[in-house]
Amino acid sequence: MSLPPVFRPRRLAPLVLVCALLGACASGGGDRVSAPADVLYGQLKQASKGYETALRQAREGDAEASELSLRQSLDLLKQASAKCATTSGCDPQRFFSVFDRLLRLKDGDFDDVPDLSGDVDSSQAALVTGHAGAASLPQAQRSVTLLHGQKLSQLIAMNGPVKAALEMWLTQRRPYLMDAWVNYQYLRHEMWPAYQKADLPEALLFGMVAQESGGKVHAVSRSGASGPLQFMYATGMRFGLGVDNGFDMRFDPAASARANAEYLNEQLRIFNNNLELVIGAYNGGEGRMRRAVGDDPSVSFYDPRIYDQMSPETRDYVPAVLAAAWLFLHPDSYNLRFPKIDGAPGSITLKRAASLDELTVCLGSADGMEEGWFRTLRNLNPRLDPDATQPVGSTLQVPKPLERAYAARCVDGPWPILAADLHRATVPVVPDPAPAKAAAQRTTTYRVRRGDTLISIVRKLHCSSVQEISEMNDLKHHRIRVGQHLTVPVCR
Repeated sequence: MSLPPVFRPRRLAPLVLVCALLGACASGGGDRVSAPADVLYGQLKQASKGYETALRQAREGDAEASELSLRQSLDLLKQASAKCATTSGCDPQRFFSVFDRLLRLKDGDFDDVPDLSGDVDSSQAALVTGHAGAASLPQAQRSVTLLHGQKLSQLIAMNGPVKAALEMWLTQRRPYLMDAWVNYQYLRHEMWPAYQKADLPEALLFGMVAQESGGKVHAVSRSGASGPLQFMYATGMRFGLGVDNGFDMRFDPAASARANAEYLNEQLRIFNNNLELVIGAYNGGEGRMRRAVGDDPSVSFYDPRIYDQMSPETRDYVPAVLAAAWLFLHPDSYNLRFPKIDGAPGSITLKRAASLDELTVCLGSADGMEEGWFRTLRNLNPRLDPDATQPVGSTLQVPKPLERAYAARCVDGPWPILAADLHRATVPVVPDPAPAKAAAQRTTTYRVRRGDTLISIVRKLHCSSVQEISEMNDLKHHRIRVGQHLTVPVCR
């Protein structure tokens, strides 16, 4: 990021070399540490102290001295970690521990001194709302200080599950993480203010959005959880996410962020600000978490008494959220580069009737969006059916850069004509033979008993499926109730 002339140190991205080299470090066959390894550990300690000196000099405004201290400490750290690969008895965990400690150290509150890592680009640091004191800090720096007075980085234990989740985000799920980042940047002006008002860190919001929906506002899970933060129907209703003129408010990004923030703050009070337990409760249910925790809300989520009682999904969910939040704070330190996104909100007034589908076609890859603008238009206008034509004079929410692109591409010329022609295209309808077959199928009635689920009912029948019974009874989100009479197939 661009730093003031007062202090312009090197970025700490080279620290990621430590992590890259750790995998190559060899471990000795016993507890005895070799003399060469001892030398490396001494250099490691010296590099760590040099980094702390750089931070202190930065706070004191001595830019030149801080630059020198930072460069020397990083060079020493890289040299020591590189030699670990060929040094008998070298323990890579020591190098990782220093790397982890330095990341947490830089998350300290330096008031108006910029974050030394520069992990978040200045284009991402524009604030939506906030007082003057907060506005003077880079966004990442402000994020780590807002969890009820606790720094988020101090609440994320860099243990095995979180490390595994970091690797997953940086490898197999990397494209998903990048999509979540882009989607979130365009939704940020709607979602972040609710978290800011609730005194919750933005990194946590991003972690939950990334894990829950990838920033897709209309996401619906197999269990019926809906929206960018995946609220179940009953929980959504408890926090004011009802139905407004036929629109499910769980799909509203601003409303869902508010409800999510209220839920987290409620659970933080219950679980004594134990963030891991709260995130686990969000996924696995607060009732289940309360029963597991009992009278000890200080217990770690990873304690076998808690961890072993959680579902596999929840055991993966908690570290995944925390790892995504950690990467939000420290992307460069993990060799990750989020794209620069101008997420400033804007709007257009339609000069000619068009659907969101048609606008997507005529906008094409405007402003460098290679994947097109369909997802963003849907996210910013969640109440609109993307296939429905909106009349002239309708106002749609769009990213600010698209205002000019709309005027240039979608009002006159060939693109709106092409888009309208494609939208009016019809596909021949082939009669479905399924209804006739279904009509001949024999059915009977099943009365739902306490403890029944669609899955358990299907297992009793031995010949049907959850989908079939759900469709036969027009069930929404597979919900059933005790005493309900279901139409089920007669199984021979």
